[in-house]
This record gives sequence, structure tokens and C-alpha cells, in this order.
Amino acid sequence: MKVKVFANLREICGGISVEVKPDGDRVIDILDKMVEMFPDIEEEIFTDEKKLKPFVHVYINGKNIIHLDDLETMVKEQDQFALFPPVAGG
Repeated sequence: MKVKVFANLREICGGISVEVKPDGDRVIDILDKMVEMFPDIEEEIFTDEKKLKPFVHVYINGKNIIHLDDLETMVKEQDQFALFPPVAGG
């Protein structure tokens, strides 16, 4: 599955997108595989309780997973997966 990453996650993952071969079909499976591939990403996206940090957003086909089944949202290979870290601005 191709995952688009944004902001500082691009530095961690080495590009604007990364190919992930998850061990399951849920958002959490993809994120777990990304942590396995890029350990530094864990502290950027997860709390100690393994929930998404505030202001970290995952979109599947343009829909925020908080409006779907959150980390349990099922995904298919052809879905568009986008991961946004917290972004400070001003």
C-alpha cells in the first residue's frame, strides 16, 4: 500500500510516499508496519497508549478516519492513504 506522508514525516520516511506491506487490513496494521520500518515515526504519531496523538490525522480516500472506524478502519490496496503529523503554524 502506498502511504503519502507530509511535513516532518517526509524526512523520517525519506520521501513523499512510502510503500508499506502491512500484516493486516486496518489502519493500525499499516501504522504498525511503518513504525517497524521507520522507528522514529512512533513518537511523532502515537501516544504511550498507542492512540494517535492530537492533531495527527489519517485520511483514507479523503475521509478522516475519526469519521470512520478510527484505527480499526479497514483499507484496501487501492485506497489512498495519507498521514499528516501535527503542523505548527503562525
